[in-house]
Amino acid sequence: MPSRRQLRVERGVSMTTIYDVARRSGVSPATVSRVLSGRRNVDPELSEKVRAAVAELGYRPNGVARNLRRASTNLWAVVISDIENPFFTSLVRGLEDVAQTEGYHVVLCNSDEDPAKEAAYAGAVLTEQMAGVVISPTSTAEGVQQLADAKTPMVLIDRRVEGVEADTVLVDNEHGAAEGVKHLIDGGYSRIACITGPRRVSTAMDRLAGYRAALRAGGIRYDKDLVRHADFREAGGYAAMESLLELPEPPEALFVTNNLMTVGALECLAKKGVRAPDDIAVVGFDDIPWADLVVPSLTTVAQPTYELGRTAGLLLKDRIAAPGRPPSTVTLRTELHIRATSAPKNPQKKN
Repeated sequence: MPSRRQLRVERGVSMTTIYDVARRSGVSPATVSRVLSGRRNVDPELSEKVRAAVAELGYRPNGVARNLRRASTNLWAVVISDIENPFFTSLVRGLEDVAQTEGYHVVLCNSDEDPAKEAAYAGAVLTEQMAGVVISPTSTAEGVQQLADAKTPMVLIDRRVEGVEADTVLVDNEHGAAEGVKHLIDGGYSRIACITGPRRVSTAMDRLAGYRAALRAGGIRYDKDLVRHADFREAGGYAAMESLLELPEPPEALFVTNNLMTVGALECLAKKGVRAPDDIAVVGFDDIPWADLVVPSLTTVAQPTYELGRTAGLLLKDRIAAPGRPPSTVTLRTELHIRATSAPKNPQKKN
């Protein structure tokens, strides 16, 4: 009569178990379990035998069974608001580097600025018993509230959520925006437009506040007709720029509060035959990989994206280790990269 293992082989089912590894390495199943879980109280020689048997047999731990025995998986979810935005590339790398060091794997989720998708991913985090999540919230933050109610270890990144107490990693958006607009003012510009994001998103409002603070400090009256709220996407930046150019008196300088909208605004200017900085000076928020390669090169307010992700990873690690500790907020500084699109105003240029 065939053995149970032979029947599994014949039926094409996964063959190797922890007991097979134990027999091959000459140790108990408990010792195999201790080696695979990373415990250090195992004789190095036995540990080496177990790892050799694992490699030889191609054994892979049963994740479902393992998760039934413990409260969570070794997975971290990172929920970002727009996977097409280069801002998140380095950020996710910083987070992943911490996760790998700590023995976790990262699952990337794209909410697409859609509250329903964010809520669905939050549900998946809870269903799959993921160990923790780093999330850049959408405007309504539905998923964030789900995770907070479930007391899931969580770090908010890039954006705040009112009424939710959680570890948060931000940049000093208001200061960075003010620095970029002040640079334009120092260059002799006074009619400065601003394209910012949705009203319910904290980064959009913080950067708008920085824009207004710089105008105020420079003695320039705030003009709401020079402000456009868009969607943090290229198409939104294009439409906002087109609208500003249609004003009876178009702006002579422009501050855009994220990289994709800056790209859209520049596309619009190129299509309309409006040159930067000859016809309009431009400063964008978020650095872009090709910002210093295009002609003219683009002035940007750069965020420390890798450090944002790395800091979020460290906070999540600490939150998992100490769930009861008070939440903390880390705010990182931006850096103004001055390039050609914000050259000082030509004295002969009309306002």
